[in-house]
Amino acid sequence: MPHFIAGVDEVGRGPLVGDVVTAAVILDPCKPITGLNDSKKLSEKKRLALYDEIREKALCFHIGRATPAEIDSLNILHATMLAMTRAVEGLSTQPDYVKVDGNRCPAWHYASEAVVKGDGTVAEISAASILAKVTRDAEMLALHQQYPDYGFDKHKGYPTKLHLEKLNILGPLPVHRMSFKPVQVATAQLGLSGV
Repeated sequence: MPHFIAGVDEVGRGPLVGDVVTAAVILDPCKPITGLNDSKKLSEKKRLALYDEIREKALCFHIGRATPAEIDSLNILHATMLAMTRAVEGLSTQPDYVKVDGNRCPAWHYASEAVVKGDGTVAEISAASILAKVTRDAEMLALHQQYPDYGFDKHKGYPTKLHLEKLNILGPLPVHRMSFKPVQVATAQLGLSGV
């Protein structure tokens, strides 16, 4: 039985803006956390409470990320794998085994398995899912403070009707992912050559 199991999850593959954010978590079996689940199935209040509890009780955790520039140069899948690798490599205790949410693992040296819907069934992945989502949501709120006209507090960077409307009127920001189709369309429509 592996001694240190890390759970890994990502948030932000679909948005048109910002980093793809990943988290890796190794839980402490002596400090159980109740109520862990897929972050998307939890209320914001519950997510925030669990976020604090995970940070307090986990054996260790680390946030990894890939920037819009890295997403544009690598593509979103490879950038996500890079961000996951950064999250695990950043753990202060290195795991014996890694469980990754989804259907594939990065090409790394860790013994690992991909667990489809793992964020709802594996405690370590659930914890990672919560840390990644709360971190990215906070970054979108900060972006909203910086650029209030885009509505990042509402859509969190996802390609909603509101976001696409604002993008087509105001144009892309330096934090938009220029390789994503809606951003390219808005750039072309506005006669911009890229940010």
